[in-house]
Amino acid sequence: MAGALFRPEVLALLRRWREVIAAALVAAGGLWLMRLGGWLLIPLGAALVGLALGLGLLAWRRMRFWQGVDAPGVVEVDEAQISYFGPEAGGFVALPDLVELRLVRLQGRQFWRLKQADGQALLIPVAAAGAALLFDAFAELPGMDSQALVAALAPGAAGAVSGARGLAMVSDTASIGPVIWRRAARAALTRAP
Repeated sequence: MAGALFRPEVLALLRRWREVIAAALVAAGGLWLMRLGGWLLIPLGAALVGLALGLGLLAWRRMRFWQGVDAPGVVEVDEAQISYFGPEAGGFVALPDLVELRLVRLQGRQFWRLKQADGQALLIPVAAAGAALLFDAFAELPGMDSQALVAALAPGAAGAVSGARGLAMVSDTASIGPVIWRRAARAALTRAP
């Protein structure tokens, strides 16, 4: 029914902004409660506004992380495992086994490079179906800065343009961006005598 009332482009735009819009509506509800006044409604409204600001910031970052779907393959995130099913390659990485995250550019496309402790790496196209789910999975990594994660995808960022400053050139059509996240070295267990 809504498809008949709105153009597909408008529906796509609303779908993309839906979490930010929802956070704005929660904030508006909190402001309305604060406007009513009283010992109970003002703190309740302030709590709703604070919650909406936090959710809105997270929704804004998640929205900026999503790059659209124009690459082959499907990404799934199930509990603590990231899976990529592509037409020619694919694989699985458990989040506890992940030691490094980079953004790589190959033949004009961007890929997430997920490196495991054993040295194996999985390349996942940034624009694969379901790749937006990676934001929440990456945000769970210890010490991950979600703002740096989103900034790596921004146009003009070091990892987005071949030959940009801070990149190690692999060939004419490939570039490896700087490390976005690296797991801290685990301390060796020592026994007391």
